[in-house]
Amino acid sequence: MKVLDLQCAHQHVFEGWFGSEEDFASQLERGLVSCPLCGDQRIEKKLSAPRLNLRGGKDAPAPVPANPPALAMSNHPAYAELAQLQARMLKAMREIVANTEDVGERFAEQARAMHHGEIERRNIRGNATPEVALELIEEGVDVMPLPLLPPTKETLQ
Repeated sequence: MKVLDLQCAHQHVFEGWFGSEEDFASQLERGLVSCPLCGDQRIEKKLSAPRLNLRGGKDAPAPVPANPPALAMSNHPAYAELAQLQARMLKAMREIVANTEDVGERFAEQARAMHHGEIERRNIRGNATPEVALELIEEGVDVMPLPLLPPTKETLQ
């Protein structure tokens, strides 16, 4: 099993697990690899340090330096902070998806009906244009626009 550090064109960093390098290349070529945050399919493999089990024998390969120049960026504090932020965002998105009902294009209609007491209140999510969302807010309907992108409706990695 190969665990690869991947990054989309929007600089979102994530891990991908593949049977082999060839499996990754094949899936990438077929458009099966996409960013779990934005759905972008322009993915590139980032450099990562392999885990080597060295027994110290005379034929053992030379150890990998702790911070090779090519990996310096992945060890930068801002990089770690960005990765933590992305992880928190994915966790929050998973919780929203797990605890809401997707009403799709009926969002505004359902939100208004709940606001006016016509139907029972429940946690919903769906689609609305920015103009419709603004109308709902101006009417006093509690809504919060979220960046829930198509990949969040699927299994999140």
